[in-house]
Amino acid sequence: MSEKTSENCDFECGSCDSNCSERKQEKVDFKENPHQLSQIKRVIGIISGKGGVGKSLVTSILAVQTKRRGYNTAILDADITGPSIPKSFGIHEKALGTEEGLFPVKSKGGISVMSLNLLLENETAPVVWRGPIIAGTVKQFWTDIIWGDVDYMFIDLPPGTGDVPLTVFQSIPLDGLVIVASPQELVGMIVEKAINMAKKMNVPVLGLVENMSYIICPDCGKKYNVFGVSHMAKIAQKFDIKNTAKLPLDPKLSELVDAGTIELFEGAWLDKMLDNIITTLEKEEKDEDSSNL
Repeated sequence: MSEKTSENCDFECGSCDSNCSERKQEKVDFKENPHQLSQIKRVIGIISGKGGVGKSLVTSILAVQTKRRGYNTAILDADITGPSIPKSFGIHEKALGTEEGLFPVKSKGGISVMSLNLLLENETAPVVWRGPIIAGTVKQFWTDIIWGDVDYMFIDLPPGTGDVPLTVFQSIPLDGLVIVASPQELVGMIVEKAINMAKKMNVPVLGLVENMSYIICPDCGKKYNVFGVSHMAKIAQKFDIKNTAKLPLDPKLSELVDAGTIELFEGAWLDKMLDNIITTLEKEEKDEDSSNL
């Protein structure tokens, strides 16, 4: 066996049996296929640097808006220890299945939802599991659930950059992320950690949402930045994030979530950002199809 030297190496390590010092380490692809009866076109993760910033609310609104645009829409609730998606949609029935697998539960508006709460006998029972079990459950929500035909799936990720987000990044072919933050968070390093994790995992950041950005006085209609001046534009410019949106502190949204009727919300706060994301992803898909002809 002759060993290639650095002078005549073509760097095609996959077709070379030499064990030279320049040999590249082959990358291992951990991506999992969805259930054989599932056809999922695009997957968007919703992530935050820490909890309590309204990540699940943003996930719900984006899913509702996408469904209103006529797309088959689904939500995979990957926040195993704090699943709040079923509550937002007023879903209390349990997921059913056959020998082939489990089916997601449909919301009143036709959005497919899978969450651990849809499998527990008591939806208020705590989930006291270690990280690997939680991560494995999320992976099964992707591989074992019969999602059917889905145009857009939104994955509500747990906060932070731990086991579950890492599992999703490695196992599920994400088309991109939407990062949710509060105004206070945008002045610190927490958002940057989430952005840098996305970059490290080669997942594009499709949008940045500043939740609890402002409140509108019900008497005079004036806008107040109750948590200080926004720093979102500065963060977006620093990391070249094209799509941004601001979500207000709105008591009506909280009331809809508590009542399980988030599908009835009214507001165009995320419309422009979502339209840009859909346009970008569908253009990329069209370009990829053209290049494969």
